[in-house]
Amino acid sequence: MTAIANRYDFALVFEVVNGNPNGDPDAGNLPRLDPETNNGLVTDVSLKRKIRNYVELAREGVDGFHIYVQEGAILNEKHRQAYKALRPDDAKAEKDAKLNPKDDAEAKALTAFMCRNFFDVRSFGAVMSTGINAGQVKGPVQLGFARSVEPIWPLEISITRMAATNEAEKKKSAEGDDSDGRTDNRTMGRKHIVPYGLYVAHGFISAKFAERTGFSQDDLDLLFEALTTMFEHDRSAARGEMATRKLVVFRHGNALGNAPAHALFERVRIGRNIDGEFREVDRRLDNQPPARSFSDYIIEIDREDLPDGVEILELL
Repeated sequence: MTAIANRYDFALVFEVVNGNPNGDPDAGNLPRLDPETNNGLVTDVSLKRKIRNYVELAREGVDGFHIYVQEGAILNEKHRQAYKALRPDDAKAEKDAKLNPKDDAEAKALTAFMCRNFFDVRSFGAVMSTGINAGQVKGPVQLGFARSVEPIWPLEISITRMAATNEAEKKKSAEGDDSDGRTDNRTMGRKHIVPYGLYVAHGFISAKFAERTGFSQDDLDLLFEALTTMFEHDRSAARGEMATRKLVVFRHGNALGNAPAHALFERVRIGRNIDGEFREVDRRLDNQPPARSFSDYIIEIDREDLPDGVEILELL
């Protein structure tokens, strides 16, 4: 398929209700925070995982839309597929633990195979030079960390399991203190949640890098579909309720772009809804009740005096 010919930048706005959008395992699974401001963070890796999961559901089994980075996958075996396709009669391609391209032409063919067959490789790029070497590619789609509009205050919630894992655990519980008159096993645990947070992530799509990977208009449409719908298929008690609330896309008139991305993102303004009026988010709102729903915010998009060649697409 023909690669996209235009550059795109986009702002993704999503909410978290009573959930942990991206826990940090090195900090007891606390929601990730900017320690200086207490604004919440969600990594680009987390967002890409949700995109991959959606594409896998929406295009399961469709050639060209396989997913390279899957849970539990052995990446070298994905690379081997490329060697087997290019060397159908080579026994080494079937079993060798290390494989390298014979020349530059084969190296390009191996990388092209990976881009052609795996959606996330031609979208996000990949380093595929581990053992079985299929090269590396920089993807046209790049995402930054999402950041909450206001500081978040994670809560630590106690939870109790009223069942034993095994007979020994049940016996130990029965021999313990039963001062409250109950003999059920009670295993204590903790959950960390954000009562409410509105997050913004910025994304960038380079038409020039799309030429190298073959990222097409169909891929672009699927990416935007995933960004608007991915949270609907990523439900869990731990993540609470997450939803995309706004997707604003800036379409440039050419491959290199018509304006710097940061200047375009400044046109998407998010403020607090105070009696129906837009108020900038700052410390002067400290005397206002904390935000607990999307209706506590107002999103404004400045469409005046757009740079020549830039079009705003409000996809949600």
